[in-house]
Amino acid sequence: MSVLHRLPPGWLLDHLSFINKVNYQIQHHQEPSCSRNKPTSSVDLDSLQMDATSPSGAPTTYSAPDSTAVPANEIITQNYAFRPELFNVNKPYITPAVHKECQQSGQNEDLVTGAKQNVSISIGKKRKRSLPFNQGELDAMEHHTKIRELILGGSSQLIQEGLKSGVLCPVVETQHGNSGRVPLPLDACNLSELCEMAKHLPSFEDTQTLSLTEDDMSVIELDLSSQVIENNSSFSRMINLMGQKYLLPPNSSFLLSDISWMQPLLNCSKTFDVIVIDPPWQNKSVKRSNRYSCLSPQQIKHMPVPKLAAADCLVVTWVTNRQKHLCFVKEELYPSWSVEVIAEWYWVKITRSGEFVFPLDSPHKKPYECLVLGRFREKTALVLSPDVKMPPVPDGKLIVSVPCLLHSHKPPLAEVLKDYIKPGGQCLELFARNLQPGWMSWGNEVLKFQHVDYFIALESGH
Repeated sequence: MSVLHRLPPGWLLDHLSFINKVNYQIQHHQEPSCSRNKPTSSVDLDSLQMDATSPSGAPTTYSAPDSTAVPANEIITQNYAFRPELFNVNKPYITPAVHKECQQSGQNEDLVTGAKQNVSISIGKKRKRSLPFNQGELDAMEHHTKIRELILGGSSQLIQEGLKSGVLCPVVETQHGNSGRVPLPLDACNLSELCEMAKHLPSFEDTQTLSLTEDDMSVIELDLSSQVIENNSSFSRMINLMGQKYLLPPNSSFLLSDISWMQPLLNCSKTFDVIVIDPPWQNKSVKRSNRYSCLSPQQIKHMPVPKLAAADCLVVTWVTNRQKHLCFVKEELYPSWSVEVIAEWYWVKITRSGEFVFPLDSPHKKPYECLVLGRFREKTALVLSPDVKMPPVPDGKLIVSVPCLLHSHKPPLAEVLKDYIKPGGQCLELFARNLQPGWMSWGNEVLKFQHVDYFIALESGH
């Protein structure tokens, strides 16, 4: 279970556990050989824990299995697990300037005891400005003041529970344990560029969906095309797309395309009971880093969400801490989609020892992000049958977790949303960067975090 603790304020999640409970198991026929090649990085499944360091703080060493003779045509099972070091968030993300500001303004949240401090939101001496705060900054401060006690009080309860149970614990640092950045796999394949190339290829009007068969155990070679790909088997599949390998979870589907070519998704003739949306909001830091292309609010507004939503569909949208975006979602975007706003939740990001990743009152970055939840209320939509009664979605819930080091790898929402959608409901994620079992995923980077380089090969079984 990815839900470690469930309390009235919300949930304490283990993102890594959610990924690794997926059956990332590949079966294939072994070619006749006198020995088996060692995986690039192979470990014993039992050795994988929530952290990638030993209790002493020293790095865990993974060893590959010995080479052994393998009979011809034998079925080999290869298991994979997500790289645990990608969740090694041992320290808050505090720059020296921000840390100095926190000291000057007396910010010191004690999440274990929940003790309150006299905190003032201020601009440090290093930030000189000749103009007063603009309206957006004033709105952000006002909103933060409203939700501050909710974030601090609820997080404290969940973190205390995590410390008691041992799922969170103080990190013992050594000269090896937290001395440098975790080397991340290089982006060997630009998926968004592939989407652009695919738009110039012939479309598949008659065969919009490609289903992978369970009896074919080979690595699937996929051509560049805008098709819905389905893995309906109980095993994961390895695909090769333009020379790069990706792992597909069991019972997952995806469409790799950009916003200009969503028609294959509509052609599936499916509607969904929950739609999670993580839009690429316009953002100065993203623009500077050129990580991905942003969309304007109007482009997001014109997405065909009403055509994809089933009656009473639960719509969940990730929103940055810019009040401009939050107001747009609540006052313009959702009404244009016939979605009624019903709740706001918050994802609170913490270290493995239970500290906020940023000071709670930092004027630069906050340790939380907002989710706006709503119900699709199209006038002509049929209501749910009387025997299907969903509990009301509560407001002000917290999702507390250690974030992944990969940019914008959001925590899974499947387990926290399941109580608010009908059993067996269809699930869709828009602007996804990874796949989930039982979900349809769409986006121009939908396979990004499924790249095999983000996984570790475990000891093979046969």
